[in-house]
Amino acid sequence: MIPESFIQDVLARTDIVDLIERYVPLKKGGANYMACCPFHNEKSPSFSVSPTKQFYHCFGCGAHGTAVGFLMEYCGMSFRDAIKDLAQQCGLTVPEDDAPQQDRAQLSSLLEATTRAARYFREQLRYAPQAIEYLKQRGLTGEIAKAFGIGYAPDDWNGLRSAFGSDYDSPALLEAGLVIQNDAGRRYDRFRDRVMFPILDQRGNIIGFGGRVLGQGEPKYLNSPETPLFEKGRELYGLFQARQAIRESGVVVVTEGYMDVVALAQYGFGAAVATLGTATTATHIQKLFRQSEKVVFCFDGDKAGRKAARRALENSLDQLADDREVRFLFLPTEHDPDSFIRAEGLEAFHRAVHDAMPLSEFLLRELRGDLNLEIPEERAKLVHEAKALIPKISAPILQLQTIRLLADDAGMSSEEVSHALGIKPPPRNKVAARPRAGRSAPIGPQRQLLRLLSQNPELLDRLPGDLPELLGDSTECALIQLFRDAHDHDHFGPTTIAALFQSSQDDAQRALLRELLNAPEEDTPPAREDATHNSSKAAQAELDGHIANLRIAMIDHEFNSLRHRLAEGEALETAEMRRYAELPTLKQQLRSGQKTS
Repeated sequence: MIPESFIQDVLARTDIVDLIERYVPLKKGGANYMACCPFHNEKSPSFSVSPTKQFYHCFGCGAHGTAVGFLMEYCGMSFRDAIKDLAQQCGLTVPEDDAPQQDRAQLSSLLEATTRAARYFREQLRYAPQAIEYLKQRGLTGEIAKAFGIGYAPDDWNGLRSAFGSDYDSPALLEAGLVIQNDAGRRYDRFRDRVMFPILDQRGNIIGFGGRVLGQGEPKYLNSPETPLFEKGRELYGLFQARQAIRESGVVVVTEGYMDVVALAQYGFGAAVATLGTATTATHIQKLFRQSEKVVFCFDGDKAGRKAARRALENSLDQLADDREVRFLFLPTEHDPDSFIRAEGLEAFHRAVHDAMPLSEFLLRELRGDLNLEIPEERAKLVHEAKALIPKISAPILQLQTIRLLADDAGMSSEEVSHALGIKPPPRNKVAARPRAGRSAPIGPQRQLLRLLSQNPELLDRLPGDLPELLGDSTECALIQLFRDAHDHDHFGPTTIAALFQSSQDDAQRALLRELLNAPEEDTPPAREDATHNSSKAAQAELDGHIANLRIAMIDHEFNSLRHRLAEGEALETAEMRRYAELPTLKQQLRSGQKTS
């Protein structure tokens, strides 16, 4: 875990306006900066960046977050990678608990080796007419080959020696998977006579390669082995190049090969990525959902393609949400994405992506298989098979809809199917109370106190010692304690709430923090000294009022409890009777104090 104090330090040193402006042109608009949202298509700006709150918010699509959140959403980084990136820009080093200095030096040397190798492969492509001809036959231009850094590994056992010289014998080349060493200690290049596709991470670093053989050699496609840089189950080919197209189109298409990605980009569809010779993993899906809320898996219609689709389905279920969409596109058996878009054109491919099969339909089709649903035993088998899949659906509404469809097939009620699957059915005929139209739900003293303290952290030093007793075991109490901890360590500032929102794993806390971050912000003139003093007095008076209201609420609770016991015929002890008589007077004193303050 990265210490919370370090995260806040990084956020405090980062100017979110400067950061976002590297990716999105911003214009001053009142107290904030505005732009067209980079996360959805719009014509008029609704994306606001607040320099005081150090927070961004889109009033169109609802995207919001800190500098860390922006890098996670826009660049697809993990939380830890985003912190590392910002820390590096601030000249700070992330406290490492699992990566000693020698490991970081190793990764640096491996990246240097892969970068030098990629440069060598690109240079060699100029002198490889057979490789150039192959790319032309696949419909690729020099421009698209350059965009993806495509190169060529010569048919030479030690070709890389000309690029590395004496460094050819360094451990880095072996560890990066660029060379193979036999039992006699002799080295030779892993990739020979292959068109080379560099594999980039989300920062644009070259972490590995895929090589497509020219001619009849085996294997047809050869990937770098697993290395400290490269883990096939975590990486997606083309994701770095596809980010902008994914944001613009609102969809990401997952294919099976390098040439699918490159060919789709060549013909105008840039929002495609590919798995790297492995089944789609949960980590892949997490990365994809960071880029888009709609993922379409595009596989061949043969047996292998359907098996790959089934694995993608299974690993998607626990990553779903009701605002996320997964679909499956099966092309005709004679086509892959590369050949389909060349034969049918860009418009036809767009239509195919749009009409792709929803996850629920594919799931039920997989469950039905060859079952004869006219037979009770076959319907029972259908529900039995569903036990391995439907309970894993993490999107509650989609799960409910899928259960209803399954119930129709099985000739059962939704409640019976839910029971058979071990899923608790939703309660019936219970409608949540709503405030009347035009009115907001009343905000209690706990929430009011939280808002006040978030805007006036200097009041944290003036809170009464019995505050935990007044607040009870509430989310507001937990957040106020976090505010006090930050304030005690001089870490409470404009970025504190945003940092807490970004790092919190508690849904209730995140909901309250989001509410605080989205509070409206007004342009106000610079405060005069007397105005500041009056403002401080008003804040203190408001604090006293909230504390009084909390005490009144506690008195009411105690009084009602004692009254209920009396109504039930219970005899109260002498001290309890005295307390019962005192409580109305104490309540009146608190109310009087509020009026005179």
